[in-house]
This record gives sequence, structure tokens and C-alpha cells, in this order.
Amino acid sequence: MNCRWVDRCKTYHAVERQHGVTHLNMNPDLEPKDPLIHVSVNGLDTGEAAIEWDVRACGSFFEDYGRWLSLCPGQELPR
Repeated sequence: MNCRWVDRCKTYHAVERQHGVTHLNMNPDLEPKDPLIHVSVNGLDTGEAAIEWDVRACGSFFEDYGRWLSLCPGQELPR
């Protein structure tokens, strides 16, 4: 989320879709190089499973600390 390209990234857009959250950009145009998505399956007390998706690494990453917060002022950081 501290990537300069987070709002333009097609991979981050896919993760947003999996989380069911509002997209930063409805039409991302950046196809990132070698993204690595970590998928965790966690058991819930109800006996169901929760799936967590996270972009963990990317060859296109360019650090821009606070980028997501600047795009979404006042919103809580996604988990």
C-alpha cells in the first residue's frame, strides 16, 4: 500500500475485489511485474473459513510511503 502504483495496479485491484472493498480505481492500467500474492485460509469459530489475500512482493514496487493514505484520507487502513 506504500507503492506509488497502488491505485493503478491490476493486481491490487484484484485483491480489492476479493476483499469486497471499494476500488481505488475502477480501471487500473498497470500490469505489474512478477506480483506475489499470499493467500491465507483461516478457520472461524463458526466452522467456516475466511480467506485473506495480500500482495507480498512485486517487481514493479516503487516505495511511496503513505500513498494509500493520501488516496483515502480519513479511512482506516485495510487489514
